[in-house]
Amino acid sequence: MSTFVRRYLLALQFFTRLPVTGRLADWVGFSPALLLASAAHFPGVGWLVGGLAAALFALLSWALPPLPATPWVAAALSTIFSVLLTGAFHEDGLADLADGLGGSLDRDRALDIMKDSRIGSYGSLALVLAVLTKVALLALLAQYSVALAVAALFGAHVTSRLVPLCVIRTLPHVGDTARSKSKPLADAIGNAGLLVAITWWLAAMALLLWLQPAAPWPQALLGALLALAWMWRLLKRRLQGFTGDGLGATQQVSEAAFYLGLLLGLPA
Repeated sequence: MSTFVRRYLLALQFFTRLPVTGRLADWVGFSPALLLASAAHFPGVGWLVGGLAAALFALLSWALPPLPATPWVAAALSTIFSVLLTGAFHEDGLADLADGLGGSLDRDRALDIMKDSRIGSYGSLALVLAVLTKVALLALLAQYSVALAVAALFGAHVTSRLVPLCVIRTLPHVGDTARSKSKPLADAIGNAGLLVAITWWLAAMALLLWLQPAAPWPQALLGALLALAWMWRLLKRRLQGFTGDGLGATQQVSEAAFYLGLLLGLPA
């Protein structure tokens, strides 16, 4: 249990802005091997980030006046909150990947562009469109059912953090490994780690089925899987592997696809 908690806290420390500092950080420790093991808890990070964002969405939907714009305000503010919790970690990856792939057809040049901390036109456009898409889909879900939107927000954050592990598992790490933020993830996640990640995800799905048993969750999962397939093919074809930016982009695309699949599965 101690090892489980340490790995989970390290995942929170690496992938969120939540404070894991002082004596707690000393107890958790750090090593590349420990960080690789903490990858199994990516969906667990989704539990916390998605749960807090969903709670804010529910609170705003209850507290704000029942006006047509209320779902949009709740969707926008909960999205901002989730970005603050993660420090825009995944959004930054999406922007960098868009700049790299949009800026050059040459693999090596694209990888060089992705290392540049400055954001370009492709990255700006991808980031704006991704955020607008997520806010719009959440607002539309809330107009159908606030409870369903709250559950979907939680489920999407957990599912979209399981999906990148499939990329780590099946593609090699590429780029400047010595300088890469995702260097500790260059080795494929093992069977035990993948089992831990799937357990986090199954627990979330069980909770969703209990909260909203009639919701079309299979269609939402299909949306996330199709997003995974598209991103996997894109990374394989253009980069011959994954980078940390590719993992962040995969999380963002699969989150939006989860909402879209759920909406398409709802009755007219």
